[in-house]
Order: sequence, then structure tokens, then C-alpha cells
Amino acid sequence: MLQENLEDVELKIQSACDRAGRKRSEVTLIAVSKTKPVEMLEEIYDCGQRDFGENKVQEMVDKYEVLPSDIRWHLIGHLQRNKVKYVVDKACLIHSVDSMRLAKAISDEAVKKQCQVSVLIEVNVAAEESKFGVSPEEVIPFIEAIADYPNLRIEGLMTIAPYVECPEDNRAVFRGLRQLGVDINEKNINNVNVHILSMGMTNDYEIAIEEGATMVRVGTGIFGVRNYGTSH
Repeated sequence: MLQENLEDVELKIQSACDRAGRKRSEVTLIAVSKTKPVEMLEEIYDCGQRDFGENKVQEMVDKYEVLPSDIRWHLIGHLQRNKVKYVVDKACLIHSVDSMRLAKAISDEAVKKQCQVSVLIEVNVAAEESKFGVSPEEVIPFIEAIADYPNLRIEGLMTIAPYVECPEDNRAVFRGLRQLGVDINEKNINNVNVHILSMGMTNDYEIAIEEGATMVRVGTGIFGVRNYGTSH
């Protein structure tokens, strides 16, 4: 079942890449495994999946301890400063940096642990009050302010688009994030190269890929419906 789901998602990613004239290798599929048991992760690991996304630090750490070491763990949920120390040397990428205090905490901890930490800036493109993230007009000043923090590598942007019935409705959100990335790179800010756009989830990842996503975060499409009600 999971293998079929994964193959189905892969086909859709390939089709979206074909429509956009992109190579499949330009898009990383992150299997969002939050709330899912280790056995399910092992099943799609055996199908070749290596990028997994977790929302909660504790859950990521627990799975990190028992699953193969070549898994690339993505922390995609909101990160509290007091949890930073548990993930800086475990996550290959933190997708949700949205404040200077959080960026500083990550930098300080990375210096302490002598590791480099790759991060994405979370942008609230759709200006939803219920969502975390920096507003689009604040992104460039925000990045300029944290660009020189030691051991912190700003690699791109992330957004969580609104939940919509029609995925097409989110095209403008994804286009907006892509344009922001272009604007940031044109500024030539020291230590900053926006080459990752993490956008698109089960409901709308095909549209996101057409608009330039380099990472898509798919949970329900692979693992099936979650055990609790959530809008995403």
C-alpha cells in the first residue's frame, strides 16, 4: 500500500516536472512522517526514500535514534528555542526559521556543537494569521540581519500555503515565494544563496513544482490520512 502511494506521488512529481520543463532531480520529495510509527517509515525507506520530515523535535529525535543513519531528517514544524539543542546536529535542514531570536539560538548552539546548520526562512506569503513566518516585505531585512551569524547557512525559503479546495488557488502563493528568492539573490547578501524553495504539500505539490519548488512535503499522499484532525 505505502509503496503504491509512493510510486503514485513519484509519477505526479515527474509529470509536474515534465509540464514545467524541469528535471526530476531538481525536486526533493520529503516524506512527512509526523505521528507515523517507525514501521511505516521503514517500509518506504526500503523503497528508496531517504528524506523524512518531522514537525516535533522529540519525535524526530526518537526516530533518529532507531532508524538508519543515512536518512536525511528535515525539521518542518515550528521550532521553540529551548528545543534547538536537540536538533542542530541531527536535522539536515531546519525549514522554519522565523525570528532573529530563533536564528541566534541555532547559531549559538551550532557553534557550541561545532557544526554547520542549514536553514530555510519561513515566509507567511498568504498573510494567514494562524501561521508562523516572516511577512514577505520583512524577509530581506530579516535575512540581512542574520546573514553573518556564525555556523548558520541560509539556503532558501519555505512557506505553508493555505488549505484550499482547488490547488490552483495557491499558484500565486508559490509564485510569490519564488519571486522572493530571485529578489534575495539579486541583493548578493554575504553567505546567502537561496537555492531551496520548500513549498507544496499533498494537496498542491504539483502546482508548487510547476512554480519552482525544489522540495515538496508530502505526508497524507504517502502515509494516508493522519490520526488526528489538522488543516495540513
